[in-house]
Amino acid sequence: MSDAVPPKGTGPLARLEARLAWGLLLPTITAVSLVVILPLLAIFWISIKPVSLADLRAPEVVLREDLRGSPAAAGDEATIRYRLRNSSQDQPIIGVTFTDEVPEGLEVLEVDPRCTLEGRDLSCDLGDWEGGARETLTFPVTVGQAFLDNALRPQDSEAKVTGSASNVLTNTTFTWDNFARVFDGDEFWEVLWVTLFYTVFGTVGALLFGLFAALLLNKSFKGQGILRGLYLFPYVSPIIAVAFAWIILFDPFSGSANALLIQMGVTSEAINFFGERPLALIMVTIFEIWRYFPLSFLFILARMQSIDTDMYEAADMDGASPFQQFWALSVPQLLGILSVLFLLRFIWTFNKFDDIFLLTGGNAGTRTLTVNVYEQAFAVSNIGAGAAVAVVIFGCLLLFSAFFFKFISQEEGL
Repeated sequence: MSDAVPPKGTGPLARLEARLAWGLLLPTITAVSLVVILPLLAIFWISIKPVSLADLRAPEVVLREDLRGSPAAAGDEATIRYRLRNSSQDQPIIGVTFTDEVPEGLEVLEVDPRCTLEGRDLSCDLGDWEGGARETLTFPVTVGQAFLDNALRPQDSEAKVTGSASNVLTNTTFTWDNFARVFDGDEFWEVLWVTLFYTVFGTVGALLFGLFAALLLNKSFKGQGILRGLYLFPYVSPIIAVAFAWIILFDPFSGSANALLIQMGVTSEAINFFGERPLALIMVTIFEIWRYFPLSFLFILARMQSIDTDMYEAADMDGASPFQQFWALSVPQLLGILSVLFLLRFIWTFNKFDDIFLLTGGNAGTRTLTVNVYEQAFAVSNIGAGAAVAVVIFGCLLLFSAFFFKFISQEEGL
């Protein structure tokens, strides 16, 4: 009778290794959850809330206190004034109360019916307030010598305000108006088309220029290192610097590009490169290609230099032309890295905001979905609508990623 052998990976040692592996991965999983998953869930939550920029802070009672009058001697009369208001124009505050301590040397002559005074302790119950409510309370006082000697002010004793309010971010009020606003009319589809044009042509252009640059620098020659460094200049330069350099270069009034085109007779008048449709969209796409082709260049060049040169020598002996060698030998070897670069560049370009915002501000037909997020959330102060556009962006990228991994990655063996 032979002893039963436990299946591979189910023994005590395997279970111990699995627990150790999960323990080592726990900090990474926690960090990813905090950095990625929680903000993503927050965006989904805000997208179905009727929240504006002013609603990010819960409603509160704002109180200002001062002494009206100019008492100069004991026995003069003055007025303590309390000005209160609801910080929100829409949300109510329930059970508004405040307490304060009357400074020593001030004798209150008359108390508001909603307030009580015990010694120097003043307390007021102002009930429930609607959005935008304001209240002013005045208390006539007689000034004593102690108040003048101590140079006191009513503000020296900080009043305490209480009241409960519902925060629109945490209550159970939900709405689909944000998504209805996003998809209302033809504006969304125009923005989506601009985004797809910018993303697809920007991604493909960066890959093609990166491939061309890698082919040029795949052979050793004098000055190769300097040329590689120059190729990296667009990618490593600060985005603000290169964006404004392009704006100045193509300025319709003082730009060098317009002056050169006019002197060459290409055009008779200045061209507003970043202010005319559809030229502005083409220009920001060219800027995207120019700025980010060095990343593709680095990855493609590294993959090229790892290809065995024996294949090219054999093909050369068989009489294959350089183009045939490239198409039959190089391209199959590069398809894997090109697919990965296409996936990464597509996602990054689809999410790109700063380039377009600095060049055109989203004007002249260059407003993409990411620019629309900024405009909805901050220009219009509708945080919910901005979050809804961000959810649409996430859905678009999710669909693209699913399509990529189901079809393209299988064909390339990824």
